[in-house]
Amino acid sequence: MATALTPRGETLPWGNRVNLRFIDWIWHVRGSLMLAPGQSNEDAFARLDPLFRESGTSHERTNDTLTFRKKDQAAQDKMAVFDSGTLRIEEGEAGLVLRYHLVSRALLFCFLVPLLFLAMAQITAIVVKHQKAGTEAVKTDKKADDKPAPQLNAVDKFLGAPAPEKPKKGGEDGPGKRGRKPSTTPAYVFAAIFAALYVGGRILEDRLIRSLFRKRLLGA
Repeated sequence: MATALTPRGETLPWGNRVNLRFIDWIWHVRGSLMLAPGQSNEDAFARLDPLFRESGTSHERTNDTLTFRKKDQAAQDKMAVFDSGTLRIEEGEAGLVLRYHLVSRALLFCFLVPLLFLAMAQITAIVVKHQKAGTEAVKTDKKADDKPAPQLNAVDKFLGAPAPEKPKKGGEDGPGKRGRKPSTTPAYVFAAIFAALYVGGRILEDRLIRSLFRKRLLGA
């Protein structure tokens, strides 16, 4: 039975495994491959062994199970996107089967980033809504203040008193106060970009690791 692993590759107690199994596909990659007829555990792991000799990779192996962890893995490492995992060889209906369970924090990051940008878009929308409400209130004040200037009486006019100034409209914008309004568009654009990166990466990495294991197991 496959164990449940956290993004750091730690094994979870059973109670938490039930809750995680519905979402851990986000950053976990699982699969299986048939071994060649007559291929033994020793031969299969010997062919896979170079993959776990890369810088920053540590691994342990029993007769039928290999567990690995990576830290500060190099970019040229063909399994650099994965931080930990387990490979197990089991008896299947038609022969021996390699079952693998790999964990990638990079996939988890690409999944969470779009959610962050969507949250930023919602916050921006709330700010815009409040600004719009404030603008409407200012317009209402302007209408209330839009009164004619008081007129001079005959005596003041005869004495040459200056005409009174028309009162300024309330909430009148001063120079430089009309900046660009915040927009939710950039946040939605970045959310879409990272969502596409996640979907593409999730599908691509699944196929790449399967192809890599197959070449190692079945190659000359």
